[in-house]
Amino acid sequence: MPALKAEEPGQEETMQDGGEVVYEKEHDDGVSPSDLSELLKAGTVDAHDKAENTQFVKDFLKGHIRKELFKLGTVALYFTYSALEEEMDGNRDQPQFAPLYFPEELHRREALAKDLEFFYGENWQAVVQLSEATRKYVDRIHEVGRSEPELLVAHAYTRYMGDLSGGQVLKKVAQRALKLPSTGEGVQFYTFDNISSAKEFKQLYRSRMNDLDLDQETKLRIVEEANRAFGFNMEIFNELERVGKTIKDEVLDGGLPEYDGKGDLSKCPYYAAKTAAGGGSACACHMAMAVLRHPTGQVIMSACIALLAGVAAWYLM
Repeated sequence: MPALKAEEPGQEETMQDGGEVVYEKEHDDGVSPSDLSELLKAGTVDAHDKAENTQFVKDFLKGHIRKELFKLGTVALYFTYSALEEEMDGNRDQPQFAPLYFPEELHRREALAKDLEFFYGENWQAVVQLSEATRKYVDRIHEVGRSEPELLVAHAYTRYMGDLSGGQVLKKVAQRALKLPSTGEGVQFYTFDNISSAKEFKQLYRSRMNDLDLDQETKLRIVEEANRAFGFNMEIFNELERVGKTIKDEVLDGGLPEYDGKGDLSKCPYYAAKTAAGGGSACACHMAMAVLRHPTGQVIMSACIALLAGVAAWYLM
């Protein structure tokens, strides 16, 4: 779901059979502190740490994953990558981004569509909705693509390098915790069929970044934008954490959590997705139950029953 890290300076993440994350040293020969890849590593360390320490990510890494939240996280990723790849396609000939255009190797939209079909069924496109936090992220990506395409480097770096690094750890965590098929259904997002070596590809990608014709000011703007991208990701994590607090453990994947009559259901992406998938019947049921639990609703219901009883008695006389 989330990218664990875009990259930790000089480290490659793997997972041992027991589930422990270990780090292998990467060797970057011939890099300079002024290279964009090095500026990004050093300049996003704090953002890395903050993202890792959101409650949602900490729970994820421990294997404490709620399937409904994982599904909603996949929805957020689908909208994010759809926007990012749309702008990348539109700027594939832009000199300050073109060398980083690897659609066959990196693009995730189709893989995410397969995951959503696995989780929501063939009608998934009519079910999923754009959440508020994801909308802000998507809007920023489109803004950058249309007015400052060189800053797409920051968003591509933050997402794709993370997917090739910590994302591979998260794939294994999700498969184990959610008991997903070993054949990859539900986690196609993390599978890069056209990259034989993640380590070698990341080295190529960093080399391409460092060869971009960018002045120092533009490099620093890219670092600033990368930190902004991490901020958007953290907002999505926090949004998922808030949604998770509304889901009762006993019904995490068995239907809608009980609605207590408070708030506007139409503004909750979780309820919107579930009711769309079920034709709204579950929502109507919960609403009826909420009314019946309210004292006023009980009085009205009692009066209705008494009235119906009177009518029935009159009819039988």
